[in-house]
Amino acid sequence: MQLYPKFSSDKNSMSLKVLQTSSLAGIFLAELRDVHQQGDRLRFRRNLERLGQIMAYEISQTLPYKDIVVQTPLARASGVELEASVVLVSILRAGLPYFQGFQSFFDVADSGFIGAYRKEEQEIVIQLDYVAAPSLEGKTLILIDPMLATGKSIVQSCQQLLSHGTPTHIHIASRIAAPEGIAYIDQYLTSQHTLWTFSVDQRLDENSYIVPGLGDAGDLSFGNKQ
Repeated sequence: MQLYPKFSSDKNSMSLKVLQTSSLAGIFLAELRDVHQQGDRLRFRRNLERLGQIMAYEISQTLPYKDIVVQTPLARASGVELEASVVLVSILRAGLPYFQGFQSFFDVADSGFIGAYRKEEQEIVIQLDYVAAPSLEGKTLILIDPMLATGKSIVQSCQQLLSHGTPTHIHIASRIAAPEGIAYIDQYLTSQHTLWTFSVDQRLDENSYIVPGLGDAGDLSFGNKQ
């Protein structure tokens, strides 16, 4: 795991953590990018889910735990349980398979969903049409959005979610991020947060798509939209 302090500021208390991909995660990510394999929607969604599981495990290592004692059939044994109350929030629709990976690990966490899409006008505008979330007061929020491009959907989603309470910490879980989006979040998201990703790609193109990226994750998972 790499930490990029150049994106951190005392003002926003942001840190960026890029997970190492010299592992199975690197294979899954390469398959997601590969145009020769993207036609297999089942495999595409499964790889998203696998990466979600890997990132969920990495984030789990930063959370607080408390010691417990459990009874086995033969004797008592020591263990741990999660002390933090976790809420998973997925940005629809591309985030769904990625979210399922998180949900399979944080299996007792509450969940929320945000319907967000971008309107491609002269300037990219993010439209939020649906927000459903439990109370976030005093909880650990994991906001799941696989592609971090401009960063606007993340910032607007967080602003909307704060009406549900103030979390102790926000973990933003992306699969691929653009430098422009990271800088935007660092500038405009004032809540304490950690941004996680598997790859910081080169840049955004003139249409605000990530380069090299992988294309439209929602369309590749579920089919083209009108």
